[in-house]
Amino acid sequence: MKTSNELDRRRFMAGTAKGMLGVSLLPSVEHMFSSRALAAGEGTSTAKQVATARNVIFLYMNGGQSHLDTWDVKPDNKDVMGPTKAIKTNADGIMLSEYLPRLAKQANHLCLLNAVATNTAAHEQANYFMHTSFGLRSTIKHPGLGAWLSFFQGPGNPALPPYVYIGNDSRHPGSGFMAKKHGPLMVNNPEAGLQNVRPQTGVTEHRFALRRDIASALDAEFVSHTPNRNVKAYADMYDDAIRLMRSEDLVAFDLTKEPEDLRKAYGKDSFGQGCLLARRLVEHGVRFVEVSLGSWDTHVANFINTPRLCDTLDMAMSSLLSDLERRGLLESTMVVVASEFGRTPKINQNQGRDHYPVFSCVLAGGGIRGGQKYGATDKDGAAPVDGKVSPVDINATIGYALGLPLDQVIFSPTRRPFTLADKGQPLTHLFA
Repeated sequence: MKTSNELDRRRFMAGTAKGMLGVSLLPSVEHMFSSRALAAGEGTSTAKQVATARNVIFLYMNGGQSHLDTWDVKPDNKDVMGPTKAIKTNADGIMLSEYLPRLAKQANHLCLLNAVATNTAAHEQANYFMHTSFGLRSTIKHPGLGAWLSFFQGPGNPALPPYVYIGNDSRHPGSGFMAKKHGPLMVNNPEAGLQNVRPQTGVTEHRFALRRDIASALDAEFVSHTPNRNVKAYADMYDDAIRLMRSEDLVAFDLTKEPEDLRKAYGKDSFGQGCLLARRLVEHGVRFVEVSLGSWDTHVANFINTPRLCDTLDMAMSSLLSDLERRGLLESTMVVVASEFGRTPKINQNQGRDHYPVFSCVLAGGGIRGGQKYGATDKDGAAPVDGKVSPVDINATIGYALGLPLDQVIFSPTRRPFTLADKGQPLTHLFA
């Protein structure tokens, strides 16, 4: 049970961070103390794979993207497709939706996984499963892939966060049961830059240092009597925040440094600018960046909303792939498109599609052989008939590309054993 003195102490620490240091980059104290630190990383890994990717840009289609109107078109089935048409691409044997014309010209980079089956068609549970490879539980919170990367390999750039989430999703698992330092920095608006990283007006460098020293002195007795890893983790957050504030790499978050024509090419919306920010962050050493595009829950007016969403995705992702390739980064950066589930082959009475546990994912770059598709669904897009995979297999494939030890056992604070992708198997045949 938390004592009143303990809670008062935590509130004081939060107030010190904002009032004395003049910054608010730190997470809430209650969040920092909400779970114990990771107990241990134990066991030895038998995985000996050599990394094919250094970075991951994870494009998450929040809400359940329709596979039939994007990556798994059925040109001979008008009852299923409705008004959506299929178009040829620059890769033999691959067709895409007419709503993705730019990506159709870059299908030589794409690997389509057209037989992904998940274990639930409920948003929160499927979202969590896609991100963590584990079922949603009230007793534990599992880490996302970016946290596993940070835990095993550390930050790509010590001055910047280990990974960044660009979007607006309070359900993101973050660091799970791992130390908070492995969690993502959340960026809601990519065009606003990184907020609250400068001292308040009138707070000089000397005054800032003085206040930091006072805060450390006030903390000293509490820290000495509280041998808890989360206490140290909270103090480390101060150091990380100050390091970021003073780093020249802070410019990575400033999109005004990009040419206006390139910004327009990505799309002047939050997702497009988020993809551009992801490319800048990867260039500056951030290893894992997730960018979210929401509103795919098309129960109503699927054939109005999906083309609009596809245009946003098509513009941003095609520009991202071209930009990465031009800068020599595509080979070392895996771009992933994923969602929590797909949409029904049956079109409902509202010209929409409902939740469905079969869907598609896409991989590009990072050692993946482009111009291929793996897996297939039946003529209705209703069930896998070949190459069925699960979200845990996709996460294992991402971990494999990054050179992470897939079979190394990590123990949670409650001494429960976990591996990066549970029982997932990497799709090694997809690599060049």
